[in-house]
Amino acid sequence: MLPYASRHMVGPFIFFDHLGPVDLPKGLAREADVRPHPHIGLSTVTYLFAGEIMHRDSTGVQQPIRPGEVNWMTAGSGITHSERFEQARRTGAPMHAIQAWVALPDGEEETAPVFAHHAGEDLPLYSDGGVWLRVLAGAAFGVRSAVKTHSPLFYAHVALEPGARIALPDEYPERAAYLVSGAARVDGLDLAPGQMMAFDGNGQVALQATAATVLMLLGGEPVGPRFIEWNFVSSSKERIEQAKADWRAGRMKLPDADSAEFIPLPPEPHASAGAMS
Repeated sequence: MLPYASRHMVGPFIFFDHLGPVDLPKGLAREADVRPHPHIGLSTVTYLFAGEIMHRDSTGVQQPIRPGEVNWMTAGSGITHSERFEQARRTGAPMHAIQAWVALPDGEEETAPVFAHHAGEDLPLYSDGGVWLRVLAGAAFGVRSAVKTHSPLFYAHVALEPGARIALPDEYPERAAYLVSGAARVDGLDLAPGQMMAFDGNGQVALQATAATVLMLLGGEPVGPRFIEWNFVSSSKERIEQAKADWRAGRMKLPDADSAEFIPLPPEPHASAGAMS
């Protein structure tokens, strides 16, 4: 792991993780769970296509997340949480999810930690001409999610029938499309599953599905350069070093309902890179 890794941000989105699809067996070992670990300076955004994850955090929240719902956890000055596959352990279950990290803007990096769960009407739907979408956060396609964000952004789950087209919102200076499954073309280029394509805010960008396709569309206003190391995001390297010291020394509270385990700080890496922007 390289500290302060240099990668391209899309608006405030600084990290994007696609889990699965995979079938988890009944009796799954606890070692497969994500044990309690810390975050600062960001919001984690968890969204499921299939399965269930049990979230527990140091604010006292215990909340399962299921398909079509959003867990939005703002770490701010510091939070710890675990993510456990308890349903799969009991019965066996599929697992397919996306977790994105959204960097907090200047002036809000040290906000108080808070957790929010959203489902149903909080996440408005749109459907027309072979396009189905759910707006998970921000405003796009004429609708607005009830999820509270700290900077202007949009985030949407989109399904396209073969031949259907969708244009990315053009009111944001940075935009991207991530292909979950299927196949799509944009500006004469093919987008394959597991690929993300980023665009600036100049002109209209439209994607056309060449098969039944699932996409995540995202973007927003930049928040400025950010450093990232392990689970910590900040505009300051010194703040990340303080968070590492706090975790190493046990000064960050573990979840009340899940305090018997934790993930140790990884060994110090040997190289460094610049800030993300």
